This record gives sequence, C-alpha cells and structure tokens, in this order.
Amino acid sequence: MDPNEIRRPKRSMSDQELRDKRSTYSEILSVVDFFSKKILDSLSGTPVLIVISDENGYLLHMVGDATIRATVEQLGIQVGAQFTQEDMGTNVVSLSLQQSHPIQLVGSDHYHTVLHGSACYGVAFHYTDNNDLLGSICIMTATELHNPFFLTMLSTVVDSIERELLLRKQNRKLNMLNQIMINKNRNGIIITNAEGTITSVNDFVVDSFRILKDTNIVERSTQQSGCLVSCHMSQVITDKVSFDNVQMILSTVDDREVVCLFDAQPLYDETNNFIGAYSQLRDITERYLSEERNNYLAYHDELTSLLNRRSLRETLHGYISESLTSGEPIDLVLMFLDLDNFKTINDAFGHSNGDIILKQVAERLTHYLGESSNVFRMGGDEFIFLFHGLNEQQRVTQTGKEIIDLFSTPFTINGSKFHVTASMGIAIYPNDGTDAESFMIYADNAMYRSKSKGRNNYTLFDANMKSNSSEKERLSLELALREALEAEQFIVYYQPQVDFTTRKIIGLEALLRWNSPEHGIVAPDKFIPILEETGLISQVGEWVLREVCYQSKRWVDKGFPKFKMAVNLSSKQFMNDNLVEVISNTLKETGMDPNYLELEITETMTMDVERAITVLGQLNTLGVRISIDDFGTGYSSLNYLKKFPIHTLKIDKSFVRDIMLDQNDLNIVSTIISMAHNLNLDVVAEGVETEDQLHFLQMKNCDTVQGYYFSKPLSVDDFEKSFYQLNDDIKIKSSHGTVANNEEGF
Repeated sequence: MDPNEIRRPKRSMSDQELRDKRSTYSEILSVVDFFSKKILDSLSGTPVLIVISDENGYLLHMVGDATIRATVEQLGIQVGAQFTQEDMGTNVVSLSLQQSHPIQLVGSDHYHTVLHGSACYGVAFHYTDNNDLLGSICIMTATELHNPFFLTMLSTVVDSIERELLLRKQNRKLNMLNQIMINKNRNGIIITNAEGTITSVNDFVVDSFRILKDTNIVERSTQQSGCLVSCHMSQVITDKVSFDNVQMILSTVDDREVVCLFDAQPLYDETNNFIGAYSQLRDITERYLSEERNNYLAYHDELTSLLNRRSLRETLHGYISESLTSGEPIDLVLMFLDLDNFKTINDAFGHSNGDIILKQVAERLTHYLGESSNVFRMGGDEFIFLFHGLNEQQRVTQTGKEIIDLFSTPFTINGSKFHVTASMGIAIYPNDGTDAESFMIYADNAMYRSKSKGRNNYTLFDANMKSNSSEKERLSLELALREALEAEQFIVYYQPQVDFTTRKIIGLEALLRWNSPEHGIVAPDKFIPILEETGLISQVGEWVLREVCYQSKRWVDKGFPKFKMAVNLSSKQFMNDNLVEVISNTLKETGMDPNYLELEITETMTMDVERAITVLGQLNTLGVRISIDDFGTGYSSLNYLKKFPIHTLKIDKSFVRDIMLDQNDLNIVSTIISMAHNLNLDVVAEGVETEDQLHFLQMKNCDTVQGYYFSKPLSVDDFEKSFYQLNDDIKIKSSHGTVANNEEGF
C-alpha cells in the first residue's frame, strides 16, 4: 500500500441498508448525537468534525465543521462507508474499535500522507452491563489544533454516553417488570383514561370486587365497595385531586370485609395534559385487626378481660393529675390482692385449670364490685381494686373484709371444689403516697404484710412498712424459683475432673445454674438458700439427679467415654426417708451404670452417725460411689469416718487456694491426702487455679484435681464441642498454668 496514494473505502451501505441500520441504532444515535452537540458547543469556534461509526466501522453520522466534512467526503469518507485497516491503512476509527483505550493519531501517525495535516481522536462505546461493542465516536481537526484535552473530553463524553444507554436499557427492563407487577401485585391497581374508563386492572381488584377492564369507574355504583372506590376516583378524574392513605372498609364479592388503604392521583403526559387516573388499594385487614387486638390488649388482660397494669397506671395518673391541677382533694383507695399458694394449684392440677380459677376469681370480683370501681389484673394471681369516693376508713375496711370473704366459697373445676384464699394490702390516697408509683408500692407492701401474718386477711398500710421489703423480696424470689422449676429454667453445668496419672478427664461435677429470663445465668449461692428454706431443694435435687443420669447416657450413646458423674446431695435430700428409693428408681429409669454415679455429701450430713452408716450402706449396695465434699470444714470424727462406705474425699477449695501461701493449709492438704490414701480412698482437690498448686498436689500424689486451671464449669454444648481440645490442653497445662477465678458449688 502506497502512503501517497489516496485510498477510498471499498465497502459502503446501500441507502436501504443505511436506513435500516440507522433505524436500529436510532436510540443510540440520539444519545450520541446529543452528547456530540455538547462537544461542539463546548468547542465553539474550533473547527472539528465528529464522526460516529457502528461496531463494524460503518460511518452512521457526521456532524461539525462543514469545510472539514467537505474535504473528507472528497476522499470518500462519508456516511455509509466502512473503515477498515486493509482498505484505509492506519485510521482512528478502526483502532478505537480494536482497542479498549482511547486512540489518537496526529500528523504523521496517519499512514496516508494526505492525512498528515489532521489530528484524529477516537474512543469506542459499549453497553457496559455486558460489554457489547456498539461503535465509536471520533473527532477530527487540524494538526496545529492538536490538544490532549480532546482525548480527555472524548473519554468523559463516552462515559456519559455509556451510562445514559445503560440507564435507558434498565428503564426498559423496569417498564417490563412494572407491567408484570401490576398484574401480580397483591395490592389492587386501577388505571383509567381521561374519561374514567378502566384501561388496566389487576387480579386482586377483579377477584375481590368484580371491577372489570373497559367499565367506567365513574358510573359504577352497584356495590358498596365499587361505589366507595368510584366516588373517590370520580373526584380524581373531575377535580384532579389526589388521595393518600384513605382507610376504607370494603365488602368483597364473597361477603367478606376487608380493610384497605386507598391512594389515587391524576396522570399527566409530558406536555402536562391530563390522561387519566391511577389508584391503589392496599389490603391491611390483618394489620388492622392486629392493631385493634393490640390496642385492646394494651389496656386489658388477655385471660380475664379485666383492665391491666397499664390501664391502672394511666387511670391513677389521670385522677392524681386532675386533683393537682384543680386543687380539689380526691379520695382514692387501692387494694392489692394476691391469691395464697396459687402455685400449688398450678403444680398439682396444671396451668389450664389454674387459668379457669383465675377467670372465676375475675368474674366473682367484678360481680361483687359492679360499676362502683375498677378491678385490674396485674399479672399472675395479682389483682388490684381502685375505689373513688370510698372516703371513710370504716367503709374501706368493711369492703376489704367483704372481698376477702368472697373466697370463703369454693371454686369448682370439672365438678371438683377448690378452696382458694387471698391476702390483701390497702393504701389510701393521699396519706399513703402522693404519686401513682409509691401508692401502688405501699399497697403491695401491705399485702406482703398480710402474707407474713398468716394470709387470708387484709392489712392497712402504715409508715413502718415503707422499708420492710425483705419479706416481699423473699416471697418474690420463692415464686420466681417455683416458676423456674415448672418452666424448666434450671440447667446443669459440668466441671471436668482430671486424673493426674492419665492426664485426662475422668469425671465431671454437676453444678446447678438458674437460667433466669430476667437476670440470665444465676450462680447457686443466690438461690440455693431459698430452695433449702422453702423445701424446694429436694424437688430440684431429684431433677438434677435425673438430668445428670440421662446426660451420662446421652454422652455414652454419642461415643464419649464413660465419665464419673458427681452429683451433690442437699441435707434435706439426705434426710429424706425415700432417698435410696429415689436413686434406685432414677438409675433404672435412665439406664445409667451405677458405678459411674458419685453422690457428694458434706461432713455435717453424717453427724447422725448411725443413720449415716445405714443410708450410705444402702447406697453402696446400689453400686454408686460416695464422696465426702468440702472435707476439712465439718465436724466428723475420724473414728467414724473409717466406718462409712465412702470412696472419695474432696479437699475444700478454701485450703487449696492458699497452700502456697499458708503453711497451715499446706500441712492440712498434705495430711488429708496421706490419710485418704491410708484408708484406700481417692482424693479430689477442688479449686485448683495455678500451676504451682497443681505441681504441689502432684508431688503429694493427689489422685484428681478440679478447678479453673483446667476448665470452668461448662454447658452441655460447650463441653461437647471442647472435650477433645480440653484433653489436649490438659497435657500442655500440666506444665504451663494460668490464674483464673473459681466457682464451684451445688
């Protein structure tokens, strides 16, 4: 190819092909032409020619300086011609289509000598979402006007072109989706023309209200729902008004009532001519009914339909605020009633029967009180009465007595009679509290005083009760613990016991925890004393025993080794005559190997030596192991100790804690280990926290250790997840220790 030879494009589109191509590219050309004019406007006064090609190099459009255009057309460069390197040599159109970056050819960069006086810049443009090549846009000017700014400007314009093309493409997809969504939308959609004739309507409207396409919404009035909707739509069409969130209760064709939010607005074209109306019906029936229900429940008790705690607070605040604002005195009496030992009914006969009693109590109270006062259920088995105008103390006490006497008549469930009593506290405004909160607290305190006096009576509040809340707190905790047992809020954690010889976990001590919804995981020292005081400890202890035995079986079934499972017995459990029977039945029920159950008792439990020998002997016959827990802190005689059929002594953590600091503790621990071995007993040291403690116990030939040095108490899931890693860590920690807090107990 001769550079001095003037080359012309060999291929050109016919007029029809060009028209077809420009038609196909009409949207693309309109976008490119728009931005081309922007370029020309920004370069006003500078002679430039802008050339647009398709993806194959065919020129589709030229705009710009007429002189440059006339010149290049003499060379055959015109709309419809195809630029290729084979025909035209090195040229900016072909290069820009081939390259992914902007191209510039200035002066002698062109192959043909005739173009050495020109500077050309080109950039390809694409559909950026799928990288489809659409064509190129090029700028041509004189060499002396060459400026790299042209290339930067062209790149910026191409970026704008691509974004605009992508936006239009996405809008077309959105329009398609909108058409689909109109019909599949769960909301009702109605679109009319300017005369009110429905042009689009979706399935929801057709199926629910028989509002059909091609009917006139303004004329439609045969159904209540149609009339209601059409009245609003008619206003939109005639008055050009809009509606937002108009709540409508409509009847469907199958006589259901639905609650809808109605939106409507007039529609205008691009020249602001009114072309129709759009409306939407959003079905909010479920939400509406739920809100109605929630509004009711916000102020009413769901079980008894009585007013609730929130209603009481707002009523009290209203009375007190009105009195303070007006300066007029007000007589209010608050009576706080709590059923006595209601938990026993729930425990013995189930919550469903307990609920029946609560409903009957509510009915009896409202029947007695009539319209003269309000009765509220505070929750559980607590009720409050608010009297307005009961202004004589004699009437107050008489009313209190009459309410308590209501419970002298038994309640009936399925033909069976139940006697339920109640305790009541009474506070009088403004003598007993000048605000709603203290008023209720003082009535509550008086009620707990009635409980402490033997129950089944009422008590008027006096100033001495303001600080006396210990009984209330204890009773509240007792109630919470009873509910915890029933609701299965107690859980068992397990702390590993490590054998010195094998350096592996050989046993686990079961440690009770309370997973309180209010306080989270509660340590045993917070609630064990209450369990013991109330007698619940035996029931909880039996649950722990059964749970541990079942857990042992579950672990064996999962392929874990058999662990010695240590379970603490409380003093009350040990004193129960049926202890041996309970343990025997539990072993049979759970299928646990008795050789792996170790029952831990304290020295103080053995003070009745003869009974201890008998009970421990019977337990030994069952095959279970016996351990003396917290050894060294009790009062047992060593002379009797050898008579007990025990297997293990557990050194109390109070001695282990200071063995490296206190010589007396060191000597006590050494003596216990030596004595135990002389009696052929195993020794477990509790509360091991440091490497020094561990090495000392190892030196004294202690058999087993337990404490935070190796592991804190773990939940079942945590123990299962970490068991194998724990065993690996135990071997390492035998020579490398850390200090940690310790926590052990029931």
